[in-house]
Amino acid sequence: MEMDICYGGVPSKIPQNSMGIRGYDYIEFYVGSAKQVAFWHAKALGLNIVAYQGPETGTRDRVSYLLSNKHNMKIMITSAIQPSTYDVQSFIHKHGDGVKRWCVEVVNVNETYSKAIKNGAVPVTKPYRLEDKDGFVEQAAIRLYDDTEINFINYDHYKGLFKPGFEEPFYNFEIRREESNLKIIDHIVGNVHVNEMDYWENYINRSLDFETFIFFGPGDISTKYSALLSKVVRSKDSVIQNPINEPFDAERQSQIEEYTQQYHGSGIQHVALATTNIIETVANLRANGIEFLDAPPKTYYDDIKRRSEERGGLVTEDIDELARLGILCDIEISSGGYLLQLFTKPIFDRPTFFYEIIQRRKGASGFGQGNFLALFEAIEREQARRGNL
Repeated sequence: MEMDICYGGVPSKIPQNSMGIRGYDYIEFYVGSAKQVAFWHAKALGLNIVAYQGPETGTRDRVSYLLSNKHNMKIMITSAIQPSTYDVQSFIHKHGDGVKRWCVEVVNVNETYSKAIKNGAVPVTKPYRLEDKDGFVEQAAIRLYDDTEINFINYDHYKGLFKPGFEEPFYNFEIRREESNLKIIDHIVGNVHVNEMDYWENYINRSLDFETFIFFGPGDISTKYSALLSKVVRSKDSVIQNPINEPFDAERQSQIEEYTQQYHGSGIQHVALATTNIIETVANLRANGIEFLDAPPKTYYDDIKRRSEERGGLVTEDIDELARLGILCDIEISSGGYLLQLFTKPIFDRPTFFYEIIQRRKGASGFGQGNFLALFEAIEREQARRGNL
């Protein structure tokens, strides 16, 4: 099968943007039980626990597990082990398990942070240095959404495992699972309250010198019952892409309203993880126990076959296999390529976070607009089961 290079999120030593951002580094969850959630990510997503921070490493108030794979896609899971660990405990008390911050690797933390603050970013943590015998790592953070953060980080002067305070994991989960072959973080999606989307669009664009790439207005994303508005902001070299969604008036409660009510605020709704062979990845993730949203009807795939044939057999994957696995396919007129994607069901008790598995083919650069109806109808079926539609 022809393979494409994944779009977005690939760190480069010489960024092509004014803020010196190399790409996504990792996302960090605050959760009630880091060990259990780390186990789920290791089993379900086929990741390995590669670094650990906790009492055994000298950290007394929290534990953190860093998961990664051979492609260096990183996810961190953190939980408090003391009632006084206020930042973690207050987050969990309000939101439940969720994404606290997403981190980007930058050339110079001081410069990126200073530019962001000058441009209007709200400071959270001023630049500081973590040091040990292997060198030092520099970090800083700014505010995003309610109590979410964007973390800037640089490892250029560090030769250790991850960063100071982390060591080889003390727990080695013996897990039988299939290889997911997930490559990178493709994009990160935020859900916000009514009338907040424009504010956060302007905040991110101004603070990080980003641009608005796509706008979905009234009627672009809607079903019989619910609707939403969305804007996509990105770095000008496209290594960072962040859709922002807000509810729009409709007959019933939208998935964005359900999110903000259950999460008790604005925050990260989902993270898209890229692969270069989505059929293999999704088949293996299903074997690992991940639950995905229901597949669309057969007529959806009949339409994909027709549209692909009209373009000379554009979709090279076996469409019957896409149908069997429930994978969505959006043929993009603007780029001439196509997007393959599938969404998990919420992974925590509250319906406030899920993963997207994505593959961009032949230059596809969108976010699956052609799939919105099928996707949101599937989400509404889940909302109805929860009594939240």
